[in-house]
Amino acid sequence: MKLKFAAYFLISFPLTFCMFTSFGQKNKFGTYFNQRLSLFEILPDTKGEIIFLGNSITDGGEWCELFGSSKVKNRGISGDVTEGVLFRLNEVTRSRPRMVFLLIGINDLSKGIPKDSVFSNICAIAEKIRFDSPKTQVFVHSILPVNDSFGLFKNHTNKTAEVIWINDQLKSWCSKEHFYYIDLFDQFKSSDSNLLNPLFTNDGLHLTGDGYLHWVQLLKPFLKK
Repeated sequence: MKLKFAAYFLISFPLTFCMFTSFGQKNKFGTYFNQRLSLFEILPDTKGEIIFLGNSITDGGEWCELFGSSKVKNRGISGDVTEGVLFRLNEVTRSRPRMVFLLIGINDLSKGIPKDSVFSNICAIAEKIRFDSPKTQVFVHSILPVNDSFGLFKNHTNKTAEVIWINDQLKSWCSKEHFYYIDLFDQFKSSDSNLLNPLFTNDGLHLTGDGYLHWVQLLKPFLKK
């Protein structure tokens, strides 16, 4: 994995970065992605940042209020995929944050990206954060469970088997490579199934306020590290 990571960023990533240097529509990541990224780029860096990095599930959290700290920063972009996170990691690591909490992958699966590619990209994100900011503690979340009973986001909520496979791979890989792994899947699924608990969602994919409060309670011990 480390050899793959090195080859990726010595060859592929510099080429990608040169191709997509504008925050306009000269890259493939869409209008909202570029709006958010352009904002992130101009926001001031602060010492000891704690960054939440991911897609709409992260984007939807009012993290600084939930944790009561201005050091906690939201770097979520609704609709983002692992490739998008890799593209924008320089903005994340330039402040040499104290911690990064990563949750990404379900949108990749909804677009038909193979589960092994999603897993490899998540690992590459964690490795690049460590490479660019060695003192940053990187916390890799499992992908959250989904629930198809709401009849919404059907391309997302039919991916339970793939989510479980990726999570199993991430748990093993994080242990081997000495990254923190946070198992949200078991904490958010229903007691009698592998589906996202309806107590924490109203659409089968995203979280309600109770879901975010539950998440915060799970993370508080890690912020004391």
